[in-house]
Amino acid sequence: MRRIGPVLEEMARRHLGAGTRSERRRSARERVLDALRRAQLPAEQQFLRRYPHQLSGGQQQRVVLAQALVCRPRVVVADEPTTGQDALTRAQVVEELRILTAQGIAVLLLTHDLDVVRSLAEQVLVMRDGRIVESGCAGQVLGAPEHEYTQRLVESQLSAEPSEQDGGGEEASRALVGVHGLDAGHRRTTTLENVSLEIAEGERVALVGRSGSGKTTLARCIAGLHPARSGNIRLDGVDLPSRLRKRTREQLARIQYVFQDARASFNEFVPVLDQVARTAELLRGVQRPSAHAEALEMLARVGLAESTVRRRPAALSGGELQRAALVRALLSGPDLLICDEITSGLDTATQAGIVELLAELQQGAGCALLLITHDFGVVAHLAGRVAVIDQGRIVEQGAAAAVLTSPEHAATRALVAATAGAGEDAAGATLGRTRG
Repeated sequence: MRRIGPVLEEMARRHLGAGTRSERRRSARERVLDALRRAQLPAEQQFLRRYPHQLSGGQQQRVVLAQALVCRPRVVVADEPTTGQDALTRAQVVEELRILTAQGIAVLLLTHDLDVVRSLAEQVLVMRDGRIVESGCAGQVLGAPEHEYTQRLVESQLSAEPSEQDGGGEEASRALVGVHGLDAGHRRTTTLENVSLEIAEGERVALVGRSGSGKTTLARCIAGLHPARSGNIRLDGVDLPSRLRKRTREQLARIQYVFQDARASFNEFVPVLDQVARTAELLRGVQRPSAHAEALEMLARVGLAESTVRRRPAALSGGELQRAALVRALLSGPDLLICDEITSGLDTATQAGIVELLAELQQGAGCALLLITHDFGVVAHLAGRVAVIDQGRIVEQGAAAAVLTSPEHAATRALVAATAGAGEDAAGATLGRTRG
């Protein structure tokens, strides 16, 4: 409900010493600009006037980091600070945290990203079910894990090397969804400019790019969740209304969206089963008893027992809610499934399970998949084709193997290099600590 700038300035003023009103205002402003710079965020007034919902998930995460930095802390508890970040931004955030430790600030890092742990942490504690199951120096714990759970986490980490998979629909000739000359933005800010993209029936397309480049805005435009300023979106050659409420029930059913924050996409007061089954009721006209039976059958297929899904969302883990969200979307019988960073914030074992499950469900449903992700490991294991977006424009498209191994555009090369560099730096850090 509040703009970013005033919130940061209010926090800064609460941590200032004595002084005149103008001095405190100037000092607060300086603190805010410094915190934005250190969190890798733009310091322009236009950015400070935006609301949180007008930011990408990665930008929101960095605003949270800026909120901590503006207070000039002695200890920073960083809870998943790199979730939803592209490889370049992730490396910058890690470097900023490293600088904080060099300045004598202690950092307690809570994360699922093992490369970040290898790059930054000195000591590691591995937790499961509320207990510490293994601890020690980073090189020892991640280089030669002893506990079965730690071993599973390390072994489940997805590689960014292209895998042998069909990609789904690569040979299809008919376009299911066509985006042509799309412009979109927030108020006076342009987020997308003259974007064109086609997705064939059954095809798996990954949309990658830096945080804030426009990936989620494009996906939300396709789903009718964000209005376009110009251009058109077609489904089977028929123009789709820009706004969700103007689309028919059939059009709503054919394009489904799975959100980055699965927990926030569920009503906290209603049992998960009721919310999942509601999709079949509303979009396919299935009667409630049949919808519940169909939902229970599909939820069981993804490993969610009836006793689990009859609870409210708070009683389920993030991985369980993500599986329930996938089932909820697929119950409409969609032709296009849009998955927005659905593996971010999950541990490596759960992430690998979600990737495998998504491939199985997508293939079984026969729908196309638009995958928004910063994780090139997920891209390598799921996508047949990749589209790279940079500053609101699609700058490169091609087969996933070609883009990941021989990128052509400078933005793509930077992302691929940063991903490769993270693995190399992490391996070097682990080796160095092991020798130490």
